[in-house]
Amino acid sequence: MAYEVDDRLVIGVASSAVFDLSESDAVFRREGEAQYRDYQQQHLHAPLARGIAYPFIKRLLALNDLCDDPQDPLVEVVLLSQNDPDTGLRVMKTIEHYGLNMTRAIFMQGRSPYEYIPALNIALFLSADKAHVDAAIKAGYPAGQVLDSQFDDDEDDDGLRIAFDFDGVLAGDESETVMQRDGLTGFHAHEVSNVTQPHNPGPLKEFFVRISSIQAAEERYKLAHPGYENRLRVSIVTARNAPSHERALNTLKSWGVMANDAFFLGGIEKRRVLQVLKPHIFFDDQSGHLNSTRTVAPSVHVPFGITNQPL
Repeated sequence: MAYEVDDRLVIGVASSAVFDLSESDAVFRREGEAQYRDYQQQHLHAPLARGIAYPFIKRLLALNDLCDDPQDPLVEVVLLSQNDPDTGLRVMKTIEHYGLNMTRAIFMQGRSPYEYIPALNIALFLSADKAHVDAAIKAGYPAGQVLDSQFDDDEDDDGLRIAFDFDGVLAGDESETVMQRDGLTGFHAHEVSNVTQPHNPGPLKEFFVRISSIQAAEERYKLAHPGYENRLRVSIVTARNAPSHERALNTLKSWGVMANDAFFLGGIEKRRVLQVLKPHIFFDDQSGHLNSTRTVAPSVHVPFGITNQPL
């Protein structure tokens, strides 16, 4: 029987998102592919160091313990690599070393496999390679560039905290376009007049919906296990503030989802909130925000919409 991916959360990750490849990449750039191959072979049994998205992926996969059947997990993480199978073998051995339940992989020598995102029903593709993420977003796929960020993998903390910006990440960029054109006053007027009209989906809307389905699974598990404490927490951290907050909340409600926390900051620096919230991953479409947030939290750039158009 075929393994179905339609009814579970599927994440695609490049090795550059989950592990620290700086040393081996430096060999490739300095000495070329042949020496890179030799280097990877010589270090085949030396695990790569943990990378920016490692704490997020580890905790996401850990939520599969909510399932009665280990063969029918809530979450599937697939490695999408531009290495060939031989040079990618070190990554697979590193995955095994850390005990990550990732058994499926695509290797495509010298090419990004992002074109296989819809085939695998992937709701989020993470990579540190800007060109690959840009191409995936341009093709209409859900993707984010993992930025060099401060991250903490506290072994005593089994919770998973995910934080999202709203416009250009969960929602489309219609309102941001109004903001750029008409300023803050025009933006608020537009949001108030359209308060009952849900936003068009942004690139990570489906990821949010599938994360919410895991939260629902936690609630079902809790009914059968009264001592269970929820591990997954979802937050919205946005520069919106009243009166434009209501349309954002109405949009989430129309999608059948809700956030555990919502921070409508109205221009207050997001870093201030994130250093207290301590998310394991934060998604934003604006580089200006991320330059600050990456100093306190694993930050991912979603290069979507008007704020990412060339000047």
